[in-house]
Amino acid sequence: MQAVILAAGEGSRLRPLTRSKPKALLPVANRPVIDYVIDALLENGIREIVVVVGYRKEEVIRHLNSLNVPLRVVVQERQLGTGDALRAAEPEIGGDFLVLPGDNYINAGSIARIKSMRNAMLVAEHPNPSNFGVVVIRNGIVREMVEKPEDAPTFTVSTGIYSFTPEIFSYLQTNEIPDAVAAMIAAGRQIRAIPADDWQDAVYPWDLLKLNTRMLRGIQPGVAGTVDASVVRRGVVRIGKGTTVGPNTVIYGPVSIGSNCNIGPNTVIMPDTSIGDRVVLEPFTYVADSIIMSDVTVGSHSRILSAVFGQGCILADHITTTPSPGLIEVGDRVQREEFGAILGEGVWAAPFTTFKNCIVGNNVSIIKGRTLAGRIEDGTRVM
Repeated sequence: MQAVILAAGEGSRLRPLTRSKPKALLPVANRPVIDYVIDALLENGIREIVVVVGYRKEEVIRHLNSLNVPLRVVVQERQLGTGDALRAAEPEIGGDFLVLPGDNYINAGSIARIKSMRNAMLVAEHPNPSNFGVVVIRNGIVREMVEKPEDAPTFTVSTGIYSFTPEIFSYLQTNEIPDAVAAMIAAGRQIRAIPADDWQDAVYPWDLLKLNTRMLRGIQPGVAGTVDASVVRRGVVRIGKGTTVGPNTVIYGPVSIGSNCNIGPNTVIMPDTSIGDRVVLEPFTYVADSIIMSDVTVGSHSRILSAVFGQGCILADHITTTPSPGLIEVGDRVQREEFGAILGEGVWAAPFTTFKNCIVGNNVSIIKGRTLAGRIEDGTRVM
């Protein structure tokens, strides 16, 4: 069997994190999301894998080339939709095949449930169905799929994972796969609904924290760096090559720390934290339930909770992120979410800056320490 992974989109709802990095490459538990999809396929013996790339395609191709997996890559020249992306892969398809988003987590057990089916979709229950294609099912057959409805008729959603025969291409009259599925249903073709075993999507930046927590449960412990004898480690902790952990540091897993980092001394890293490569955590800093991407510096005496820091942020001493419920504008809706901070790439923050339920764009400079909340657009200078 073949599989087509759709990794051409930007993931605009994850901005500012996807301004310069496609959603499929965002790190979760220190691995790009697409790696988990590829792993799940390989565990099911599926090795004929086609990856459709588009947005920031050079970066995606570079990552795929670093994997020891025989992948074929096709390019969607313009990001017109999932159907158009699938159409780009049509010349590579020779029989029944799976379609999977490259930016969702899926486990091998879920793929095992659908891989032997013809014309089926994986479905799951979700507390916020209006962010997805909502599915109406009768007797295990999909009767209707409504894309991102304001008032969802059910809590069952499409995961975006399908098993198709090549006939799907004759129904691709628009640029979206759900329209082709609707056309198949209207033509009397049956689409089976298969419940997923384990699936999770990160629709918005704060969703990455939940996905990170889930994926850290599966990491393997290991220390490839230099850890001072006084360091206390509890639970599952993974430390990369070239990383130095200074005296009197405490780490409670699950925690993943990348390569060539400089941690401490006298820091505390609490569970559900991922730290990328070449990160500096200066002394007396506390981090919990956070994703710190590569090349970030966090100054001394900082307290980081429920935060996502994009690559290359430089944060001075006494930085605080405070989880707080707040109203966030999402498209044409306003919803209540609780997190500390989402920082895009290259954010620079002065000492004694506090982020409280704050989304900060890329290349923002905060010149004077203050408490910030809400949204700050790309390139802003906060005086």
